[in-house]
Amino acid sequence: MSGFEPELMANLCQRMQIECKLVVQNWDGMIAGLNAGKYDVIMDAIVVTPERSKVVAFTQAYAATPASFIAVKGSLLPPSPTVKLHDDEKEIQAAIAPLRAALKGKTIGIASGTVYTPFIDKYFKDIADIREYNNSADAILDLQAERIDAVFDDITFANTTLSRPENNNLALSGPLMSGPIWGGGEAMGVRLTDTDLKAKLDSAIQAALADGTVKKLSEKWFKSDVTP
Repeated sequence: MSGFEPELMANLCQRMQIECKLVVQNWDGMIAGLNAGKYDVIMDAIVVTPERSKVVAFTQAYAATPASFIAVKGSLLPPSPTVKLHDDEKEIQAAIAPLRAALKGKTIGIASGTVYTPFIDKYFKDIADIREYNNSADAILDLQAERIDAVFDDITFANTTLSRPENNNLALSGPLMSGPIWGGGEAMGVRLTDTDLKAKLDSAIQAALADGTVKKLSEKWFKSDVTP
């Protein structure tokens, strides 16, 4: 298993001096599996939200990634710089106005159950058709098949997707959107009762952030610094 999070987890386990086994799970059953005792930690670009914090204890955030649209090159808007969005309706409307104009009458693909799904529903459902998928990879397949016009996800997924030769006709579209609008950053989750494990992970994450390990790994895998 390779990637930003597997490499970071291996580094954290080494710092904690414990042996870790990584297993692949479907996103939709991940939190339930954690609380059922199938595994001890979950890590999958999970954004910290008040609702999730009721059922999972989150570690310190190790990343805060912006999100953007992916579309066929030249079909919508060109990529543009990052905009930091807060819980400010005027600010959000100003940032997305060009996107709303470009996406009017189009079909947008979004993975179900993510922190981005309510955002897309709230700000684009009145002008575009929203199609939900089990995961963003399936949405990309439909984008390539011209069944939809754009996919919305974070920059980590986008960069991984755009790095594949078969997707060289795709590009980011519009601004990268970051900031508190997406919650409290991305963190690992443990069971609410696993306070000792959470404390160990917090210490390891703090050390990895302080010595530049997280920054180095994020630049290796995403070509950008996603540290919080």
